[in-house]
Amino acid sequence: MDLDLTDRVYIVTGGARGLGRATADVLVAEGAKVVLSGRTEETLATARGDSVEAVVADNADPETPRRLIAAAQARWGRLDGALISVGGPPTGTVASTTDDQWTAAFQSVFLGAVRLGREIGAALPTGGSIAFVLSSSVRAPLPNLTISNGLRPGLAMVAKTMADELGPAGVRVNGLLPGRIGTERVEELDASTGDADAAREAAARTIPLGRYGDPDEFGRVAAFLLSPASSFVSGSMLPVDGGMLRAL
Repeated sequence: MDLDLTDRVYIVTGGARGLGRATADVLVAEGAKVVLSGRTEETLATARGDSVEAVVADNADPETPRRLIAAAQARWGRLDGALISVGGPPTGTVASTTDDQWTAAFQSVFLGAVRLGREIGAALPTGGSIAFVLSSSVRAPLPNLTISNGLRPGLAMVAKTMADELGPAGVRVNGLLPGRIGTERVEELDASTGDADAAREAAARTIPLGRYGDPDEFGRVAAFLLSPASSFVSGSMLPVDGGMLRAL
């Protein structure tokens, strides 16, 4: 199937590694151009090429949406959509998570994502598409990830509301709910238990497909959701989790 991505331009935030980078790689392979953001020059060092514009930017910075939109317009003169990936907040229980941790995470994970969606959504033409990278914690809490459990469901509802608001302009908004996918972030979460191998084996047993996902498997789904090939899909929260979620 042709995703009709040739020469379309997408912003991918948090794209220096992990799910954002995997999606950017698929978009480029399918002929798209990508404005890729990350927090440091070092993490973006390998993200160069004729189809990639790398921008050092923090999602918590109010100027980030403007800078990313301007980068797309300056380099390629158009913008067709965005994958908004905000990274993972710190681990912790309700009892152990401090007010400062909640505040910092709210600024980057929640408000940063809302701001990006709001500003990019206003800049998109008819046929534009936004996808938020959320988490399976939208539908079921994850152990020791209190901040994610608290903020991701709210972001999912914001995305759903944006789909209502932007739909009349022909702009689609969706969310992606990754489960256990083999990224650096998930490796760090497994290692935080004190026995990464045991944690991985235990998690794999909860997945009907019996394994962690590959980042490319997520990237292909995200690229489809951003592309014109999914032109009648909006307001959806799509799990990419090998069947792990038990909720509908």
